[in-house]
Amino acid sequence: MVMTENGELPPVAEPGDTAPPAAAAEALAEVEEQMMELAAYVRGALRDAALRIDPALQPFGLKILRTLRRCGPTHASALAELLEVDRSVISRQARLLEELGLLELAADPADGRAKFLAATPLAMQKMAAVPGGDKSLLHSRLAAWPEADLHQFALLLKRLNSPDGAS
Repeated sequence: MVMTENGELPPVAEPGDTAPPAAAAEALAEVEEQMMELAAYVRGALRDAALRIDPALQPFGLKILRTLRRCGPTHASALAELLEVDRSVISRQARLLEELGLLELAADPADGRAKFLAATPLAMQKMAAVPGGDKSLLHSRLAAWPEADLHQFALLLKRLNSPDGAS
């Protein structure tokens, strides 16, 4: 993070604040470049973690397993909604995960036709064995940041993730 001369964080620009067009375009290009680097890092870390669990495990399969670990047994349709993909993507991945012994299907007692997807004990064991397994992908990079920088970064990400881009 860039600090002011007296060691403080600069104020966050308010919506409606404008920079000169050339400076704004340059700043936006810099943000886009850094976001692409971050996305590539996250994709690579996810791919590496999936490979450590099983060479046939795809990164999206690992996303499914992590979601099931966090949420518990879940219907395929709810999982598709959570991960913002078509249900057919979940079905294909579920078959592969089941073949690898990482996913099990259980009948929903409320609706015999519906199935719950659940991570197997083997999947939980393998995910726990991945170095830094329960830490976020960025934890090691952010752990040394000053607390004020982390709060500022979280605030900016929250603003970026809000539908209208406002704080």
